Amino acid sequence: MIDLGISKIALIGAVALIVIGPEKLPRLARTVGTLLGKAQRYVNDVKQEVNRSMELDEFKKMKESVEDAARDVENSIRTGASDFEKSWSETTGSTLSDALPGFEAFPEYRNPKKKWRLKRGATPQWFKARSGIRTKAQSGAARVARFRPQPSRKA
Repeated sequence: MIDLGISKIALIGAVALIVIGPEKLPRLARTVGTLLGKAQRYVNDVKQEVNRSMELDEFKKMKESVEDAARDVENSIRTGASDFEKSWSETTGSTLSDALPGFEAFPEYRNPKKKWRLKRGATPQWFKARSGIRTKAQSGAARVARFRPQPSRKA
C-alpha cells in the first residue's frame, strides 16, 4: 500500500485547495468520501466471500471424513454379522424350527388392501336434505346465483 504520512496528506490537501478552489472543495471531499466508502464495502464483501469459500471447503472435507467413517463402521458391522451368522450356522447345524419344537413359523404379514378411502356412509337422503349436506357438486357461478339477493318488487 501507499505509505501516507501526515505531512504528505497536508501537502496533497494544500495542492487540492489551490487547484480546485475553496468553493468546490466540500463537494469533492464528499465525493472522495463516498468512493472510499464504496471501496471499503467492496473489499469487505470480497473478504467475506473468500471466508465463505474457505468454510465451504472445510465443511466438504469434514463431510467426506464423516462419510468415510460411516462406511468403515458399516463394513465392520457387516463383517461382524456375517461372521456371527457363519458361526451360528456351524454350531446349530439345523434350522430354527427343528431346534425348537414348540416354535411355529407363521406366514409373513400381507396387507389386506382394504379400500378404506372408498367407504360410503349409509346416511339417509332425508337426513342429508334436512341438515343441508351437499349431495351434488355445484359450480361457483351456480352457488353465487343461488345466494344472490333477490330484487325487491315495489307495487
